[in-house]
Amino acid sequence: MAWEYYLGSLRWLHILAGITWIGLLYYFNFVQTPSFPKLQAGSRRDAFVNLVPSALWWFRWAAMVTFLAGVAWIISRGVHLGWDGYVGSASFNSIMVGGGFGIFMFLNVWLIIWPNQKKIIAANAAQMENPDAPGPDPQWASTAAIASRVNTLLSVPMLFFMVAARNMPAIWQ
Repeated sequence: MAWEYYLGSLRWLHILAGITWIGLLYYFNFVQTPSFPKLQAGSRRDAFVNLVPSALWWFRWAAMVTFLAGVAWIISRGVHLGWDGYVGSASFNSIMVGGGFGIFMFLNVWLIIWPNQKKIIAANAAQMENPDAPGPDPQWASTAAIASRVNTLLSVPMLFFMVAARNMPAIWQ
């Protein structure tokens, strides 16, 4: 009985962190990105220094918790069910495909989006203190934006396969 509560708790942690992560991903791509160019330079700089770091903190740590809870759930489920019966099952196959998308997205967050956004935030903060300081390199924003848009596109098939793991076993038959 305790094992089921543990697995259920991991699943809910994974889902709640995933909702936070993907919700912020959609906020960045569908709200912030189209809105920031409409702001005056000073307002945009102020938002980058005061709003964006907090949103990115939640974004990257939600990605980390989603990833860790997902890996823990897969391992725990394999231990609970027995690896022989679990590996190759429809549920496992769907989780591996969706999880593969999720891992790629997680790596985009931590290895591409966050490092570039960190440089943009620092450059904007420097300009707030010294207007003559160099501004952010447009390549930083472009690189982060491409990775973010890739994540947005991958989120749909990733969510499909994660839901299919429980609700659509027939896709593997």
